Amino acid sequence: MRRPLFLRIVNALGDWSPHFTTRKDALNREGLSPLQKCTAAIRQLAYGTPADSLDEYLKISKTTAIDCLKNFVQRVIDTYDVEYLRSPNTEDTKCLLRIGEGCGFPGMLGSLDCKHRRWEKCPIAWKGQFTPGDKGWPSLILEAVASQDSLHHSS
Repeated sequence: MRRPLFLRIVNALGDWSPHFTTRKDALNREGLSPLQKCTAAIRQLAYGTPADSLDEYLKISKTTAIDCLKNFVQRVIDTYDVEYLRSPNTEDTKCLLRIGEGCGFPGMLGSLDCKHRRWEKCPIAWKGQFTPGDKGWPSLILEAVASQDSLHHSS
């Protein structure tokens, strides 16, 4: 995530919720900053980082990290629901179609594709986990996502 976007989210959440402000504890010491709290939440969402591993990186306890995640998700939904977390309207769709056409893909809003590739040397211990019922052999799923502003491959 780019720094300006991250800081915009941190500032918006700090203005909207007292949870994302720096507070003092019982000994009058400064607590966690909004940057630490938002970083903890985003790391959990983006990378699947376990809450208890954030103690080493951000000096946040497991309980606080989980609390940050819950508050972050709720506040982002409440703050950005109307603007970003909605279905595209007619004007949005027309704009996306124009962009797609300009890139040589008329009629495309975005694309998501998956393909199973046979995994010849799958370890025996993993075969059950990586064998889909309809295939009968271990496979890896290759994913490709394309939109007007990104092209992403993962497996």
